[in-house]
Amino acid sequence: MAIDKLREKIRKTKNPLLLDLCVCSNWIPEDLLSQEGSVLRGYYRMCMELMEALRGSIPAVRFHFGQLAALGTDGLTLLASLTDRAKTLGYYVVMDIPQGLSRMDGEFYAQQFFARECPWYFDGLITGAYIGSDGITPYLPYLKELGKDLFVVLRTANKTASEVQDLLTGGRLVHTAVADLVSRHGQKLLEKSGYSQLGGVAGASSAGSLGNLRSKYKQMFLILDGADYPNASASACSGGFDRLGNGAIASVGKYVLAAWEDSMNVDDTWLDCAVNAVQRMKKNLTRYITVL
Repeated sequence: MAIDKLREKIRKTKNPLLLDLCVCSNWIPEDLLSQEGSVLRGYYRMCMELMEALRGSIPAVRFHFGQLAALGTDGLTLLASLTDRAKTLGYYVVMDIPQGLSRMDGEFYAQQFFARECPWYFDGLITGAYIGSDGITPYLPYLKELGKDLFVVLRTANKTASEVQDLLTGGRLVHTAVADLVSRHGQKLLEKSGYSQLGGVAGASSAGSLGNLRSKYKQMFLILDGADYPNASASACSGGFDRLGNGAIASVGKYVLAAWEDSMNVDDTWLDCAVNAVQRMKKNLTRYITVL
């Protein structure tokens, strides 16, 4: 169950990629926008067609609750449909949720997302813990019981992350202090694979950080965020994996969703471009790691 489920899907597909289905109107093909008449409907169709086309090729997809919530009740209705379809197609489903600013926030979000009647399916949640343990502990009682995972943001992928997250504090970097916190709470949530149901999210652009996190926190499964950012690379991402090609999954978004923008082949559809981009990214990454 839980994190072992994701590891098995990665092993079967031999593809350690997480498709980040974020909402960005500029990445939705113009023909979809004109045919569907709105960003929301265009996004929905794009996601549905992508998930169908990539079924069995990638192990996991990722949605952003806050983005769809900002589009109103229709956005949340479509999110329920998308996550249900992703489950049916056999994907491991990751959901980014709001990061609480108090323990009360964490308890509220945990109660809502882990409720039996929650309309949005997921296997793992992404949240933050820069408020300390209060950002983690409200979720922990649900993980074993419901067979779910929680991924806590350690270091983000944006360019200015180092301004705060790489500062030295008490002999540790700020983001490794958060990783220590996650590791400590995750010891009671180890699965058969040796990885914990409490994992981390780390920026894929910092090779040094990834190598340090992987060597120090061997039982922490990592989502490598922004693996397709301009300042990231397959070589840098490889530092987040162990010697057997396990322990991490690389999150990619624009490189796949907006691949049609850079296509030189006029005969390729936007969907052809996206599928080809996934295969290229997989090939680039597996030059440096072998999934066993």
